[in-house]
Amino acid sequence: MTNDITKPLANAVALTALALSLGACAPGQPPAVAPAPGDYSAQSPFPGVEWARVDPATLGFSPQGIDQAVAYAKRAGSTSGMIVQHGLVVAEWGDVSRRSNLYSARKSFMSALIGIAVGRGQIHPDETLEQLGIDDNEPSLTPTEKQASVRMLLEARSGVYHPTVYETAGMEASKPPRGSHDPGTFWYYNNWDFNTLGAIYEKATGQHIFEALQTEIADPIGMQDYRPSDGHYVSGGLATRYPAYPIDMSARDLARFALLYLHNGRWRDRQIVPASWVAESTHSYSNTPTGGYAYMWWTSTPASGPPGPKVALLRAAYWADGNHGQYAVIVPSLDLVVVNRVDVRLTSKSMHQSNMEKLVWLAESAEGATDIGPEPTHETHIPKD
Repeated sequence: MTNDITKPLANAVALTALALSLGACAPGQPPAVAPAPGDYSAQSPFPGVEWARVDPATLGFSPQGIDQAVAYAKRAGSTSGMIVQHGLVVAEWGDVSRRSNLYSARKSFMSALIGIAVGRGQIHPDETLEQLGIDDNEPSLTPTEKQASVRMLLEARSGVYHPTVYETAGMEASKPPRGSHDPGTFWYYNNWDFNTLGAIYEKATGQHIFEALQTEIADPIGMQDYRPSDGHYVSGGLATRYPAYPIDMSARDLARFALLYLHNGRWRDRQIVPASWVAESTHSYSNTPTGGYAYMWWTSTPASGPPGPKVALLRAAYWADGNHGQYAVIVPSLDLVVVNRVDVRLTSKSMHQSNMEKLVWLAESAEGATDIGPEPTHETHIPKD
């Protein structure tokens, strides 16, 4: 099996049609369907109104390996998910149309919306909180804290450790003291930064986050399930002026968003998110125990130095990441997207990053990748909402 993503995609479509004529289907997977004319080609690897599904073998995957990956995800607590290569669904499980809370994976959508606004000149990443007139409830921001820029908030390096909202107990427990780090000098996964970015976006564009998500991203890429009513604000009361913005979304819509980023912000013949922003916002600026952190995206590549001992994904990848097991992983070198969802209304289990890493490793193994390293075995958990 070659890992060359330029393999003749027409052959895959032809093989899919042959598989259909023979009644072939991967065990435990939905029947493979050939893409409708014009929906998929080497020039346009995007789903139409519906996703196109293929027998894994037509793209060179081991059906047994894919079955193993899906079975692992289900055992670990996944309630739905998808594995997509070249814009075709290799595997899916659970109800991929069911909407549930993205938790912190919503932050990657905010990164995309801000990138669109930056491209239009509505937001300037190096403007400071002081220049933008940003303050907060008592105890209000200090003159030093107000020197944090929009870019620093995107990187979670603001140095503003003001009380905020929608944090886990682990996030609160690990929060540094106020004034302990100057803006731009220290990485801390900080909901104050992320919530304040939502308010900055709304003020700069005049759009509410959830309506903007529909008009700027969901409609252009053909999301099937998202509606603005799937988002709501969580107020901080007296603690903070800046609310969190949880969003419900289906696995198949999250997969479209990941595919948009896999194609550098372009969907068919339309540039949705500036390509320069996609590159900039998925480049690591901080080291984390499991790789790096970009602009509200997690990465497998640290900002500097060799990967640490807890880095399990050796291929370059980046992902949206939310509490309990919400993941959208992009592996550019394999033209691969892996989406995992855990709907807490359906299970008491949570999938941590180590579970995601193993799921991606199993998908890469089924594809025949040879440079993925040993099977992940360590436990990884970074507190996120």
